[in-house]
Amino acid sequence: MLHVLYLTGIAAFAASGVLAAHRARLDPFGGLVLAFAAAISGGTLRDLILGRHPLYWTHDWILLTVIAATAVATMVFLRYRELPHRSLMTVDAVGLAVVTVIGARAAIDAGVTPFAAVILAVLTGVTGEVIRDVLCGEFPPLLLREEVYATAALLGAVAYLILDRLGTGPTAAASVAASLVFAVRMGALHFGLHLPRLAQRPPA
Repeated sequence: MLHVLYLTGIAAFAASGVLAAHRARLDPFGGLVLAFAAAISGGTLRDLILGRHPLYWTHDWILLTVIAATAVATMVFLRYRELPHRSLMTVDAVGLAVVTVIGARAAIDAGVTPFAAVILAVLTGVTGEVIRDVLCGEFPPLLLREEVYATAALLGAVAYLILDRLGTGPTAAASVAASLVFAVRMGALHFGLHLPRLAQRPPA
């Protein structure tokens, strides 16, 4: 069940990569590159930190097929229909929610401390978005603005660890934590919520 959930999150990130490429007016190859970058960057960073080899995606042909198929399907769809304005944010929120939770599970299974597990979960969730935005020429990336993005991942990671410590089943814990991440992220977008800036902009 968790693997199916993970594939869903990976597909969402792949779609978000193509949508970002479409918005940046890149060609189909650029869309494919961004799809893979958004989908596997977070897990790759997590595995490198944990010293896990070979990297998870190098021997999972199903995952790579899902990324490629999602990217191609999204590009074909965009040839004939324009998606709603917030479609990128929505699919990105799905990917963030699921991949953050899977990152937390992988960190727990690796036996790291709870604090390290939270850090790894957040890194797994947000790295793909950072790489995607940088490749699209968006700077600073969404993560480094005052958007409620990494904060949503942080809350979800903490919730997952608490549920895991309470003995909640992995599927139930993942569903609750992922739903929390998605709700916080989309709620912040809907209500226009932002984190405070480090400093106020000087007057023009």
